[in-house]
Amino acid sequence: MSRLHKRYKEVVKKELQNKFKYSNLMLIPQLKKIVISMGIAEASKDKNAMQACVKEMALLSGQKPILTKSRRAIANFKLREDQPIGVKVTLRRQRMYDFLDRFCHIVSPRIRDFRGFNPKCDGRGSYSLGIQEQQIFPEVILDEIKRTQGMNITFVTSAETDEECLELLTSLGLPFKTAE
Repeated sequence: MSRLHKRYKEVVKKELQNKFKYSNLMLIPQLKKIVISMGIAEASKDKNAMQACVKEMALLSGQKPILTKSRRAIANFKLREDQPIGVKVTLRRQRMYDFLDRFCHIVSPRIRDFRGFNPKCDGRGSYSLGIQEQQIFPEVILDEIKRTQGMNITFVTSAETDEECLELLTSLGLPFKTAE
């Protein structure tokens, strides 16, 4: 069990129970999964760039990503049906907590001009954020990067409201902007 998962079980659950006064322990929000996705439409023409993105995603997530493919052909975008347009990985259980721990304590401080993430959720208890470059991850070897690549990270929780979701993620260590 990682230190973040242990902290959730011992400290965060009690804090959430005291703050929101749940009638049932099963109602306490928990982190279900983390989805990391990378759109690589420009790299789809070049097989080497596609393989580089897959390799980087595998390095920073700790598991093999899957290719996402286009559903239909769009002539204006020079896109064919079933053409690879991105990679994504879904982290659960131990890998999820390990990634969140690294993301909060190692990766977030390395973001240039970082003052915290925007505390706006999706209204259904999940939180998504975007990162402009993969170079902030210590697992990625800077000499091997051919082009900077952004990514989206979605934290899916069992929370019913945005307030519960933000409270859970803040307690787990995700840095949010404070209202000044």
